[in-house]
Amino acid sequence: MKPSIWKWSTRTVVTIGIGAALYGATSWIGISIGMNTQLRPSIALLAIFGALFGPVVGFIAGFIGHVINDFITNGTVWWGWALGSGITAAFMGLIYLAKGFNPQDGEIRKAHILQFIVYGVIGIFAALAFSYLFDIYVMGEPGDKVVVQAITAGLANTAVFFILGIPAVWAYAKRNRNDTNLSVDS
Repeated sequence: MKPSIWKWSTRTVVTIGIGAALYGATSWIGISIGMNTQLRPSIALLAIFGALFGPVVGFIAGFIGHVINDFITNGTVWWGWALGSGITAAFMGLIYLAKGFNPQDGEIRKAHILQFIVYGVIGIFAALAFSYLFDIYVMGEPGDKVVVQAITAGLANTAVFFILGIPAVWAYAKRNRNDTNLSVDS
């Protein structure tokens, strides 16, 4: 049985720390695809931590990880984008709440993958819409610049989610499946 998303333990805190550290340390790796925008494989970590540990852990790990990355790479935090990383991971983590979804026990169905895709894509674009509005209304950035960034980042994040994130969660669940055709001969 999966733990509640509201049950906090030492494992939960350690998981958040590991997720944030991994996301923060790997977010600088990417291929530039536009103005202040990169194709970043680390987006898959948001999908993995969200799906395996739930939306709360995903949000906190994504947010803190983005803050860490901003401090390391720029020395300045872009709070709207940091919150956007948390929002993305939280949406992806909604699959954790799906009935019968338990990758730790190898329980994953095609319907779960479809739900995961819907949650992930909505999360990516909802987070980017939030970051876009935050940059314009709080940070005073020009709208035309930010819209190009948001669309480019959305397409890149969706590609990484499909190519790395979904297969990683699916493979993890398949690896944990107990019902194999192997038997022990005596």
